[in-house]
Amino acid sequence: MPQVDFYVTQDTEGESRLRLACRVTEKAYLAGHRVLVWCSEPGQLARFDELLWTFADHSFVPHEMLAATNAAPAAPVILSAGLEPEVRPEVFVNLDSGVPPLALRADRVVEFIDGNPAQRAAGRERFRQYRDQGITPNTHTIGAASL
Repeated sequence: MPQVDFYVTQDTEGESRLRLACRVTEKAYLAGHRVLVWCSEPGQLARFDELLWTFADHSFVPHEMLAATNAAPAAPVILSAGLEPEVRPEVFVNLDSGVPPLALRADRVVEFIDGNPAQRAAGRERFRQYRDQGITPNTHTIGAASL
């Protein structure tokens, strides 16, 4: 079973969750992990892709979108809107509203919840889904100054 970490912020600004996900993705990449960022909404995933280039002045996170034609991409960070890579991810960054089955095959799953009521409700449901699988998620509260 994977280790599951929820990062929770009270911030209601729309992109705070995505910026936090960029920071966690960068940390996982710098630690040498294979990372899969999962989001079934192509528009939100495209925005996350843009933010990976701009979220911090001196950051560089090599990444690429997973497409049917490149099932085995070389970049250490892979972005997917629903396609599963051939290689099992070590860190699964979930930007989706549900828990995809692939998440449970990773070593670590990272979830993000912001102050948006709909995001909170979806996050609580994902938390319950992990508990139903016998996993006790860790929760990390992030202050606005950390974003």
